[in-house]
Amino acid sequence: MAELDTTKLLAARYRAAADRPYLASALYALTVVPSDEVPTMGVDRHWRCYVSPGFVERTPVAELAAVWMHEVAHLLRDHHGRADLLPPADRCDRLRVNVAQDCEINDDLVADGLPLPAGRLEPRLFGLPEGQLFEVYLAALPLSPLAHDCGSGAHGQPAPWEVDGGTGPAGVGAVEAEALRRHTAEAMRAHVRARGTLPGGWKRWADEVLEPTVDWRQALAGAVREAAAWASGAVDYTYRRPSRRSAALRGVVLPSLRRPLPRVAVVIDTSGSMGEPEIGAALAEVTGVLREVGIRGNRVSVLACDADVQAVSRVTSAEQITLEGGGGTDMRVGIAAALSAPERPGVVIVLTDGRTPWPDETPSCRLIAVLVGPSAPAAPPWAETVRVTG
Repeated sequence: MAELDTTKLLAARYRAAADRPYLASALYALTVVPSDEVPTMGVDRHWRCYVSPGFVERTPVAELAAVWMHEVAHLLRDHHGRADLLPPADRCDRLRVNVAQDCEINDDLVADGLPLPAGRLEPRLFGLPEGQLFEVYLAALPLSPLAHDCGSGAHGQPAPWEVDGGTGPAGVGAVEAEALRRHTAEAMRAHVRARGTLPGGWKRWADEVLEPTVDWRQALAGAVREAAAWASGAVDYTYRRPSRRSAALRGVVLPSLRRPLPRVAVVIDTSGSMGEPEIGAALAEVTGVLREVGIRGNRVSVLACDADVQAVSRVTSAEQITLEGGGGTDMRVGIAAALSAPERPGVVIVLTDGRTPWPDETPSCRLIAVLVGPSAPAAPPWAETVRVTG
């Protein structure tokens, strides 16, 4: 193997860390492994960085610094973990996956003014827009894109030049890797506060690491299940099925305890500002969960409401919704109508864009506010809130 110019390589890493200090901890966590088999530089899942001595010799320090940042970006963005979640048909084409991942990274590096070596892969080479995740680029790439292999730290599958995990140099474990990602994201936030600039892709990544987006469908399903379980926790007595203790008392019939299914009222905001696709998706999730826990039919009422209650119906699917704009929005009217029904609900679910007044007092039931749209104002603190973001 040719001798590696370690001084030049480490000088390039120092330059990368000095120019982009928020990446310093991640850059210095990489373990260098010289290899004649790797074409340029690459990384494995364990944060080992494989380096071609010939590539280091012929590449200027400024470009080497940019390649250091490129490779550590694969690991920080957890490209191998995300690649593991791809469908098998996509996962088996590791080089195409790698090209999509390079497109995700390089548009940020180029926008940041970094001098990547010639032949870099960018979205514009494939007629694609900048600023997308690699999963989006992958679906739009041709079947045989330019081949490039950054290693298992990118596409998730061992490259021919990687050492065995048990015999190679010590790497970074999963727990430490997550700590490095969070530390880097916090350093990026601090950098923005101090200097006000950061490539858009890195800013979005840092926001997602520090404030991960919760899948609203899971959150809504969990809230509905929990509320239904809470409401059905109330017990009542019934003589329809006498208690087994009646046998011990001659001539006395004792009632047995039962745990009834709760009634559920769904109040739908039908004002003109509501989006039918979003409200339809939210209602579909609600009705699906209610059916799953055994609540359906006449135990679920749906109230269409803008500034007044327009209709009380048995809407069970998104196709049955007709959203017609009214003169205003006041979900208090819908909530009051639901609670004044002859058979009072134990759970009230309000689907709204949040631009509504709310009751001054906490309702005497479980209330879930499903806020539709990213700019929906907050619901009162006494309401359980789920945000539908799209």
